[in-house]
Amino acid sequence: MSLADPFGLYQTALAAPWQAMGYYNRNVRAADRGCAVLVRIPIPGADEMDLRLLPEADLLGAIAPFVDAAPRLLHTSQEPVFQVHEYVEGDLVNAVWPRGDRLPAPIVPAVVDLLRRLQRVPRAVLPRIAGPWPADGDTAAFGRVLSDVTERVYQRFRRRCWWLLREFQVPEDPLGSVRERWTGMSSRRFCLVHCDIHRKNMILTADRVVFLDWELALWGDPLYDLAVHISKMGYLEDERDRLVEEWQQVMPAAATTGWSDDLATYLVHEQVKEALVGCARYLRLFEEGRLTADEQEQLTVKLTTKLAVAYVAWHGTDARSPARDVVRAALRRAGARARKRGA
Repeated sequence: MSLADPFGLYQTALAAPWQAMGYYNRNVRAADRGCAVLVRIPIPGADEMDLRLLPEADLLGAIAPFVDAAPRLLHTSQEPVFQVHEYVEGDLVNAVWPRGDRLPAPIVPAVVDLLRRLQRVPRAVLPRIAGPWPADGDTAAFGRVLSDVTERVYQRFRRRCWWLLREFQVPEDPLGSVRERWTGMSSRRFCLVHCDIHRKNMILTADRVVFLDWELALWGDPLYDLAVHISKMGYLEDERDRLVEEWQQVMPAAATTGWSDDLATYLVHEQVKEALVGCARYLRLFEEGRLTADEQEQLTVKLTTKLAVAYVAWHGTDARSPARDVVRAALRRAGARARKRGA
């Protein structure tokens, strides 16, 4: 599909009310000669909380012959920076089947099939990763890269809002136990990993599941993709068991060696990361002062849950994790401080 006026689509998207916004991009539905497309524009000054090493536009072009469950890239521009994707008509999984709801039958097989297909994408076709990167199979080094990024996020946030972390009783070295666990990791053959497969990045159409937002993709341990997915997906127990069983059946042996213990290690990292990143992101949203009362409460519930899960990783129990009213009061106090500074 050739676009009539990509820059015109960009201008239209800039002027449109914000529709779907992630942490790094705003996504706007627009029309090109009567056909719907998605215009994807980076958010200036977005807080970097994740590894973003493979340019999404280059990646989508590279994987098109190997992965048919990703949106088609229709146009990319470097100046101004934006992309145009096909607009995928269907149900956003999180909107119809949020956490706690049983997922429709096609979801688990589609996830397993995607993870299988990613094994087949040659590294040679992917964008180059600038700088040093762990050697193929060095899962311990790959894990250290992940926790180093989380550590940098924590240190940056810690300097700005030490009082909030102290109030939530976050340990002085929240990633200490994670770093110790990397040394025992089994070696697995690396492949392309999406790193962000969850309900908000999945659209169920009439005949397939499409996986969105490839900007966090890496070359690394296939088990990490499974761990991030499990951590973010909120499966019911039997759904998770089915996922893991089917994943073991379709993945090559080189991708599953020592998977059980190492999955637990990755999950501990993700639990700690989710709590630390949640503190930073939700605090910023409260400080910006644009949240409704309902949105404030939703974020309060989410952060209370994330902290409780991280407390299990830190202490073996969530008994000491902050209650919802403590989290709510701290976030609101941060918002009030920000408004006072801006007055």
